[in-house]
Amino acid sequence: MRVTLFGASGLLGKEIVRAFKAEELTALASKDADLRDQTQVTRVISDSQPEWIILSAAYTNVDGCESNRELAFAVNHDGAVHVANAARQAHCRLIFLSTDYVFDGTKGSPYEIDDARNPINVYGDTKAQAEARLLEILPGVCIVRTSWLFGHGGKCFPETILKLASERPQISVVNDQRGSPTFTPDLASALLELCRKQARGIIHATNAGDCTWYEFAKEIVQLAGLPTEVKPVTTDEFPRPARRPANSVLSPASLHVYGIQMAEWKDALGRYMASVRGT
Repeated sequence: MRVTLFGASGLLGKEIVRAFKAEELTALASKDADLRDQTQVTRVISDSQPEWIILSAAYTNVDGCESNRELAFAVNHDGAVHVANAARQAHCRLIFLSTDYVFDGTKGSPYEIDDARNPINVYGDTKAQAEARLLEILPGVCIVRTSWLFGHGGKCFPETILKLASERPQISVVNDQRGSPTFTPDLASALLELCRKQARGIIHATNAGDCTWYEFAKEIVQLAGLPTEVKPVTTDEFPRPARRPANSVLSPASLHVYGIQMAEWKDALGRYMASVRGT
């Protein structure tokens, strides 16, 4: 299977490279192709002649997007449109990585794929608008929404918590935002299966189960065997430039249609922590 990946140097991209090692993979970082340049994007896709394109490259600094709106839209929306245009021209399939942040978080149960988009921050808005446009350009596009990514080779929540917990006797973590932590190797494996199964439409792919950031942090500290106290706080007590949805939980029903089951987030975290400890 010939696959072209945009975003190979990112947290998820590095795991996609590993998961697709048996495939004919062209792995592109930002230095290899600027998503904002349609000519560059079209050229690299023409050169690599893929059957599938995976677009995991994005401007993912959620707070940074608030103060860099034009850049966020140029990369996350316009860049996605450029890739979709090139995919249509090359007659190849596209997986677009999207986010739980396309929702406003007010729903009292897990979000289904056909729930209305209503983002409450710029990052979510860039992805929501990109989703809508890509479905127009490529009706057969596969949009994979995920959430709360963590893994090796880049900044992520467990890494941050481990650093803080090793330096402080107490840390405060938000306890009124709920979602599903997702381990990048598990998501990369799911993406490989989705390619093999010719997936299309919107799919929610996260590790199973859900928690708050506080519950996530508590599990990290406990697995690390650290004495640090984890204190629950509210979002109002911990203001950030970008608003976050209170409920980010995504229903796995669309993933299960393809016979794909992702492990519980605690299982995934255990594997991450074991690798961090080198065991």
